[in-house]
Amino acid sequence: MTIKEIQEEIVDEFSMFDDWMQRYEYIIELGKSLPIIDETYQVEENLIKGCQSRVWLHAEEKDGKLFFTANSDAILTKGIVAILIRVFTNQPAKEILDADMGFIDEIGLKEHLSPTRANGLVSMIKQIKMYALAFQARR
Repeated sequence: MTIKEIQEEIVDEFSMFDDWMQRYEYIIELGKSLPIIDETYQVEENLIKGCQSRVWLHAEEKDGKLFFTANSDAILTKGIVAILIRVFTNQPAKEILDADMGFIDEIGLKEHLSPTRANGLVSMIKQIKMYALAFQARR
């Protein structure tokens, strides 16, 4: 699936919920389904700067596509990073760099997060794009 198709799928899923409490619960469930990051990657250099909670993000390239793993010490944040990983994992670096992030506004995520969590979300996206830029520069 393309990034756009995955984003549309997420928008559809979020539209099934009537209120934000249900959406928060869904985000938390997504976080619980996030595959555990290997402990060797849960190190200081993989911590995302700008997040109130601790978020570790690791990327590796296989066959021209990036694969991300992550973890967080906060359940809601873990769900947010799970959404981003779902969108960006198994995608080429160029597609990640070119991706429109409008789906975040479409599902209302940014406006329903505290300012510190919204900043964390921006930091997570920035880090994912930085990984993509680094991998693309190697080619």
